[in-house]
Amino acid sequence: MSGKHDIHELLSQKTWAVIGVSNNTAKYGYKVYTQFRKASYLVFAINPRLQSIDGDLCYLSLAALPTRPDAVCLVVPPKITEQVIREVSILESREFGCNPVVKAKRLFKVAKNTGLQ
Repeated sequence: MSGKHDIHELLSQKTWAVIGVSNNTAKYGYKVYTQFRKASYLVFAINPRLQSIDGDLCYLSLAALPTRPDAVCLVVPPKITEQVIREVSILESREFGCNPVVKAKRLFKVAKNTGLQ
């Protein structure tokens, strides 16, 4: 993704999944999830190690969600980001965003090759 237009299009998506949420308020996984909630998006928390976050159900995986999200935000460790990108592409969510720490060109190439934007 690049440019203002892409950011606006990404944020225009109504239903989000945040993969890698955390109940640690200092971590990006918590901050991203809570900001989506505050902005009134329909947002699903995903982390197989958590049952809930701030009282909301936390799902094991994208496949466990009750509905397909329009977009996915990845806040996972770099070592599993490529695996998660492949999972996202299988569910046909075409929009995704990554943890700002993850800027590896290879990962964006994987995303593009799987049809993600």
